[in-house]
Amino acid sequence: MARKREATMEPENEEDVITEMPAKGSELTSLPGVGAATAEKLSMSGFDTLLSIAVATPGEIVEMAGVTELAARKIIQSAREKMEMGFESADEVLKKRENIQRIYTGSNALNRLLGGGFESGAITECFGAYGSGKSQIAHSLCVNVQRENPDCVAVFIDTESTFRPERIKQMVQQGMEPDRVLKNIKVARAFNSDHQMLLAEKVEDLIKRGLNVKLLVVDSLTAHFRAEFVGRGTLADRQQKLNKHMHTLMRLATTYNLCVYITNQVMAKPDVFFGDPTEAIGGHIVSHNSTYRIYLRRGKKGSRVAKMVDSPNLPEGEAAFYVEESGIRDV
Repeated sequence: MARKREATMEPENEEDVITEMPAKGSELTSLPGVGAATAEKLSMSGFDTLLSIAVATPGEIVEMAGVTELAARKIIQSAREKMEMGFESADEVLKKRENIQRIYTGSNALNRLLGGGFESGAITECFGAYGSGKSQIAHSLCVNVQRENPDCVAVFIDTESTFRPERIKQMVQQGMEPDRVLKNIKVARAFNSDHQMLLAEKVEDLIKRGLNVKLLVVDSLTAHFRAEFVGRGTLADRQQKLNKHMHTLMRLATTYNLCVYITNQVMAKPDVFFGDPTEAIGGHIVSHNSTYRIYLRRGKKGSRVAKMVDSPNLPEGEAAFYVEESGIRDV
């Protein structure tokens, strides 16, 4: 009798799943030219909401749904109209920025330089030579994002095998549970640039699964791109691929109000005879896509110095801090 009962219950559960699935894609079928089959293709590719369609490019819709470019533009335009993604007044933008959150660094001087901490809805890039504190800040942010809300999740895309859970345990502050902090940090090792870009796209899946992702770390951004694209002949391909990756990160930051923290390698310019010859990798592509750019270097007596290089609203300045066993601290 028990087996018969189970056999009769299984189809009911399957029907329940089937009836719930179209409800998710029903808003897509309201778009012009999107039927059930096209909506299913879009959903399978991750474009399962009006917002994801509205911020997509025509090329992405053409590739995923198999429609013409004209049809793709109509679909995107209709989604944008439904989402009311037109012009808005500056006071409305200011009101939206009240939802911006900031992650405390551990150093008051560094917080002041950043206007209160690392900002959500933006990409903050830190570049500098080895040992300048880039990865240490990344580990500190993974802990501090959980300081006020233990349910917050940090995602760490590791391209250079720099993530150390032992370092996280050292930085866990009093009153926080080390095991809980570690469980709320999702780490993925990227083995090449394509894998790195795929992992960035998978962050959206974690959010859709219900995880409260508030921080995305990419350490470092350009390591694989620098190794795989060698010589001037591959520069255009590298920059185009890097640009696409940065746009994915920015879309995640703005769509889900994430704090995106990326570290970047540097090189020494041979034609600079006076001053600091250090320059970040990635050229204008990375510099234009980063909301905030911070140059890190070693200071006096074992300290580190952060210099605000570029910001849309903050003045240039410097902040000194120490990297200690317990985390980032003021000088």
